[in-house]
Amino acid sequence: MEWMAWTLPTAIFFICIAVTLIGMALLHRKYPSVPRVGVLGIETMRGDRLFITLLGSAFINLAWIGLLDAPQYGALAICGLFAVCVFRWV
Repeated sequence: MEWMAWTLPTAIFFICIAVTLIGMALLHRKYPSVPRVGVLGIETMRGDRLFITLLGSAFINLAWIGLLDAPQYGALAICGLFAVCVFRWV
């Protein structure tokens, strides 16, 4: 019984998430994360900033789909910029 359409883009998405998590774990092993306080005023570590980036990117993509009739590449560019900003200032 098929419950999800496992297309190539879906597989690539989940592979990228897995590779990102593995990369973050290896990065933490070599360079332990140091808590810092950014513009949100809360202490965050590298993993927290990754979670904020993934959550925010999901909302950016949902808003793009709901509000615009344009290719998703624009949302991808905004998500990349959002990720840079989160890892730099949050």
